[in-house]
Amino acid sequence: MTVVHTPAPSLPPPTSEIGVLGWLKHNLFSNWYNSVLSVLAIYLIYLVVPPVITWAIIDSNVLGSSKDDCTGGGACWVLVTHRWQQFLYGFYPAEERWRVNLGIFLGFAALFWVLAEGTPWKKYVTLFLCLGYPFVAFFLFAGGYFGLVEVETNKWGGLYLTLVISGVGISTSLPIGIVLALGRRSDMPVIRMLCVGFIEFIRAVPLITILFMAAIMLPLFLPPGTNFNLLVRVLIGVSLFSAAYMAEVVRAGLQAIPRGQYEGAQALGLNYWKMMGLIILPQALKISIPNIVSSFIGLFKDTTLVLIIGLYDLLNITQLAVTDGKWLGLANEGYFFAGATFWVFCFGMSRYSVYLEHKLHTGH
Repeated sequence: MTVVHTPAPSLPPPTSEIGVLGWLKHNLFSNWYNSVLSVLAIYLIYLVVPPVITWAIIDSNVLGSSKDDCTGGGACWVLVTHRWQQFLYGFYPAEERWRVNLGIFLGFAALFWVLAEGTPWKKYVTLFLCLGYPFVAFFLFAGGYFGLVEVETNKWGGLYLTLVISGVGISTSLPIGIVLALGRRSDMPVIRMLCVGFIEFIRAVPLITILFMAAIMLPLFLPPGTNFNLLVRVLIGVSLFSAAYMAEVVRAGLQAIPRGQYEGAQALGLNYWKMMGLIILPQALKISIPNIVSSFIGLFKDTTLVLIIGLYDLLNITQLAVTDGKWLGLANEGYFFAGATFWVFCFGMSRYSVYLEHKLHTGH
């Protein structure tokens, strides 16, 4: 007798385990306390989000020339639409703003080219971004060369100035921080003590003190008649301040590397710099990605402190706008716009950090 085993046809998964219902069950209502927290969160969203949407969008006014044009009872975005160029450029001359647009476009285009996957000539674009772009941006923004009208830095402001300060701070603090981290772990006592002294001194002083020293104290130590641009002093102070924190972030990544990686690199006959450049630092920086990006985000937000020394970044320009007699009473709209702008840039950096972590993850 022959017995034939015919497998039963596969049944589809229960509808409660797939699709929207499955996602809700596994993520929001997996047990009783998650269900209670989910219901409370949904109720809070119901209390907060609809009134905000009504105020910011439905009942808002966008077009006009003064706050008298706001009659809807909601947000008066006339302040933003009427003074948006000042929010973006500060007091940069209107006829020269094409230089700012071109410089910012070149910087972001090169950055996206380097960060995107599958783009050709990455090596050359990276060299341009690191070595060539700073000079191109300087000539475009400051002028005074190649027939461009000179624009003094006290006219720079708004989001443009925020991007300049944060961009310079971010791009310089990482390499300086790597050098300081390596120096702090060096076997040479003099190098190690110098790096430790610099890092601990900077980390013990708030950024606002560094800015005050750069703006007020530093000129006292320069020869009489020396004119050291205020913005340059601020850029140096911000870069060194951020580099000290970046050094500790990188040092934490270096300490997380197992000793066997160092010994394996030495067994291959690699010298110190090849060992660090090819074996140790790539792993340490990958481990440190969340903390590095967190430092970048903190630096981007800390640029608002420059208003203390009279530089008109985005927050200071917003403060000037909402305290203008023509726009009194519109502080909510002004600060909401400034906060939303900072959120867009910071959220973008955080999401790219998550993408980079998943791309470089080797646990699978």
